[in-house]
Amino acid sequence: MAVASRLDTGRAFAEVLLPTLAKGVIVRRPVVTALAEKIQADAVAVAAMRRFRERYGPEPLRLRVTGRSIAVLLDPLDVARLLAESPTPFALATREKKAALAHFQPHGVLISTGPERARRRAVNEDVLRPDKIDVRAIVSDEADLLLRHVRSAGRLTWDSFAQAWWRAARRIVLGSFAREDVELTDQLKTLRGNANWAYLHPRREALRRRFEARLDGHLRRGEPGSLASLGSPDELRGQVPHWLFAFDAAGIVTMRALALGGEGEAGIWESARLWPTTPVILRESTEPTRWHGTWLPAGTTFVVFTPYFHRDPDRLSHADSYAPENWPAPSDPGLVPFSGGPGICPGRDLVLVAGSTMLDALRDHLEVPTLRAPLPATLNHFGLSFAARGHG
Repeated sequence: MAVASRLDTGRAFAEVLLPTLAKGVIVRRPVVTALAEKIQADAVAVAAMRRFRERYGPEPLRLRVTGRSIAVLLDPLDVARLLAESPTPFALATREKKAALAHFQPHGVLISTGPERARRRAVNEDVLRPDKIDVRAIVSDEADLLLRHVRSAGRLTWDSFAQAWWRAARRIVLGSFAREDVELTDQLKTLRGNANWAYLHPRREALRRRFEARLDGHLRRGEPGSLASLGSPDELRGQVPHWLFAFDAAGIVTMRALALGGEGEAGIWESARLWPTTPVILRESTEPTRWHGTWLPAGTTFVVFTPYFHRDPDRLSHADSYAPENWPAPSDPGLVPFSGGPGICPGRDLVLVAGSTMLDALRDHLEVPTLRAPLPATLNHFGLSFAARGHG
């Protein structure tokens, strides 16, 4: 198995991993995201990954990091294997993920292990189904109110979209009583901002307790028609912060789908392929594992840089164009916008329904699409705006 030179290890961090972390993995940083779009940081990263594959071949590429075993995957079949064989021997609860997510969801399924993970995963899969509540009605209601604003203002901006999207998200997760509880999601955003720094930021336990107390009030209400009504507060308390976190990513995907002129669930899928909101998928081996004839030790961190697998022109003829025909069953195993295997996002169907409902409600009232192929590798959703159709 190839081991990257020290120079290429430096390039992997400087051109791929650190720019991705700088944009904010847990919550996006507007200034850095705007700069990343200006320099097309993801195009630089994908080009670096292609060079690694040309230089070292398709096997996992080990980076030279003192005291750590880190392997970057370069082949889509290896991605499929890694995800299919999770959580054993490839655990989702990596040390980096634990350090980040513990800031706001220390009991979330993503950083749980063993029987505890199995129990929490079952709760997520049972509750996060769009047929359990009327997701379309809630999103359509908020979309209608948003369109009134758009017709008055003449334009849809990210800020106005995000406000409407969060109102819908709070209603879906917690009920209409939580619709205007902006403080709840603002507290979560602050905790998520701290989580961007993982080990490097002290945990704000007092703020997390205030957030959890506020959240608990909504959960104990268990408002009918919300996800909160589908389980006990005790079993949902540790999972709901991640659901709200995931709705942020879903809103970003939906806004970008508008820029594509996307339609329906395929539009949401393609937006998530072109600009993955989970740009790095991590797994950590719990035992030694064999890759192409070479053994890697237990504790190896495996890195899947999804923009490379989603936008590789050597493998995908549609790498930089809108290709809704990919979905819902892509032929390439490297296309994993919602991850894959046993660790696949349990809320993907709910996200697809919510996002596509908002997308279809807004699209015909706005001047879209605003993008044409070749599509940019990095897209700053904060800067997107769309004129109201026929305005002025």
